[in-house]
Amino acid sequence: MNEPDDYVVISTVQGQFVEAQIKAFLEAHDIPCLLRGESLRVTHAISVDGIGAAEVMVPGSKAHAARELLAQAERGELAIPADVETTDIDHS
Repeated sequence: MNEPDDYVVISTVQGQFVEAQIKAFLEAHDIPCLLRGESLRVTHAISVDGIGAAEVMVPGSKAHAARELLAQAERGELAIPADVETTDIDHS
C-alpha cells in the first residue's frame, strides 16, 4: 500500500477487530485513517507477540486530535450514559 507522505503512526494495535473499531471511530470524527500491517494478520489470523500488529496512521496535521480522541475513549470520557435511550436522540 502506498501511504501519502504526510501520514504518521499514532498507535500500534493487535487484532483486526480493534483495527476496524479504531479506524471507524477516527473516521466518524472526520480524521482519515490508514492501517498498515503484516499480511499474516489477514491471511492466517496470526496475532501473537507483535506478529500481526497493525499501525494506525493519520495525516500529520490531525495526529494530535486523533491521539487525544483515543486517550479520551480509553479514559471512558466519550461513553454514552446508560440512562440515554436511542429514542431520545433526534434523528432529523
